[in-house]
Amino acid sequence: MKTKIIAALLAGFMVTGVSVGTAAAAKPAADGIACMKAGQDTLRDLDLFQAAAQGQIDYSTLADPVEGPIFAALPEGSFLPINEVFALHRSSPGLFAWCGGS
Repeated sequence: MKTKIIAALLAGFMVTGVSVGTAAAAKPAADGIACMKAGQDTLRDLDLFQAAAQGQIDYSTLADPVEGPIFAALPEGSFLPINEVFALHRSSPGLFAWCGGS
């Protein structure tokens, strides 16, 4: 299931125009780290940090390729470990509204 969710996120990158590969690799690491911090702050502000840490958030409820706040199409039941969510923040900040994505 995790593989399907990651594949859906990568497909979302293509749909939303977020480049995966060379352009993403060229982004400064600081942008990804700042995005991860913004994601942590967002989870805390919404009182969802503990639920996220326990893998209890269905990220499909926050995902919409056009409206966001996660700019991707995710299947229902997209529960991801928090380390994978943070890795996506570091590698693809444009995917998240709180990181300036659209």
